[in-house]
Amino acid sequence: MYEQFNTQLLALGKNFADATVKAQGLTLEGFERIADLQIKSIESQVSAANAFWSEAAEVRDFDGAKAFWPKGVQLARQSAEKLYSTSQEVIGVTLKTNEALGNLIKGSLDATNETVAKQVGAARKAATGK
Repeated sequence: MYEQFNTQLLALGKNFADATVKAQGLTLEGFERIADLQIKSIESQVSAANAFWSEAAEVRDFDGAKAFWPKGVQLARQSAEKLYSTSQEVIGVTLKTNEALGNLIKGSLDATNETVAKQVGAARKAATGK
């Protein structure tokens, strides 16, 4: 009886450890994709801001500043749009990662339930002698 109990606990511990390693891998993969998205976004924003300020440094008079003003508004609009699109992509990656984690947990629980059900069935047959 103790051997059967120990076997069940070992199987449960193994399933838990396997699920934990897989969950960590999925989480790190999602984090890596999110970091990559944000780094690409920052790179493009720095590039756009650098081009903007390089052009702004060439403005020498009021008429030049007046002509340059719409470019500043355009940069602000593009920055806001890029921020929104990047945040939407990050949310999408987060949802996919959470869905994968949910499927992993469901699969782990189903496998554990099947294992326990088989062992209970075997123990019941052994106890009744059939």
